[in-house]
Amino acid sequence: MMDSAVTEIDVSKISARERSILVRRHKLHQKYAEAVELYAGSNMSVKDIAVRCGVGCKALSVYLQRYWRELMLRRHGIECRGNDPKSIKVISAGNQGHVAREKYKDAVAACDKIGYIDLNMSQIARKFGLNGTALSNFMRVHYSDILECREKLRRELGISGSKRRSAKERCANIYAEAVRLYGETDMTIGEIASRCEVSESGLQQHLRFYHRDLLARKREMRRNAAEKVKKDKGDMTGNGRRHEPSQKIVAKYAAALDMYRNTPMTIKAIAERTGVSREGLRSYLNKWYRSLVMERSGIDPDADDTADLRRLRRRMKTVAAKYAEAIESLKRNMRPVAKVAREFGLNANVFRQYLHKHEPELIKQHGHGT
Repeated sequence: MMDSAVTEIDVSKISARERSILVRRHKLHQKYAEAVELYAGSNMSVKDIAVRCGVGCKALSVYLQRYWRELMLRRHGIECRGNDPKSIKVISAGNQGHVAREKYKDAVAACDKIGYIDLNMSQIARKFGLNGTALSNFMRVHYSDILECREKLRRELGISGSKRRSAKERCANIYAEAVRLYGETDMTIGEIASRCEVSESGLQQHLRFYHRDLLARKREMRRNAAEKVKKDKGDMTGNGRRHEPSQKIVAKYAAALDMYRNTPMTIKAIAERTGVSREGLRSYLNKWYRSLVMERSGIDPDADDTADLRRLRRRMKTVAAKYAEAIESLKRNMRPVAKVAREFGLNANVFRQYLHKHEPELIKQHGHGT
């Protein structure tokens, strides 16, 4: 009974916004309930589970990482051992994934043993049920020292001829411009591949094989970016992308942003007019156009960026527009505030409070007995 009473008190204190968030989260968990059950009780891949449950594969993957991370780590054979699950990565940039390491560990060990020196990479791969090209690529990225020593020993023993370690001239020419852009700009690999009209996966592999120093430098830049608490629009983020809305999001809110910037309409009215979500529009404006939100709310643009705008709000553009005509009428023809309020369909008490707060000189001229 005591717990029930406490729960009732807590629920009564929840704001409408918090309640809305809880409802959405409950619906989200219901949506993926069957998928989570399959993920926990079977060996089906995330893709197969998504198809069976009729949900998006990427969305399901993100959901599992966010809300069922311990389950995801356990499926990959990774123990938390008292660490925060959120701090453990299945695959870290530049490092081996746990699954790949387990898959290739026996073959890697064989490549480092003299007993297998007479076998080429394809033969070793077949012994362990692996793909020869995949094993060779894995060795080249993560165990290049073992691969180089092995090839050197095979040449000394006369088992194989010289093996090319550098990129072919044709391949280097194809990716030359893409490599330059990757080193000199903040463009992502996907953006560069699209601009240079090359394969994204091919460019990634080319960088991993022949430009590991460049990849290491980029990882260091991303680490530094991730440590930066406040990011300005256009700054690099921890995943290498720029801190800015996608073109799809920009296009979605373009008309709403134009109305917000050039009219006194409320966010609710703008959302209804443009057919976008009110909460989505509010979030978009506060995240990417905070200075515009502050200007419209009559807030000092030099105010702390982390401050609650609702507490700093003074004279909002929408509210000023609402009372502008009535104020001009009162200035031209002094008469009781209550009468002006009736003429313009306003609440007399609210209008009077607004005048005291934002038009003190007019109130003084009018007199306090309004």
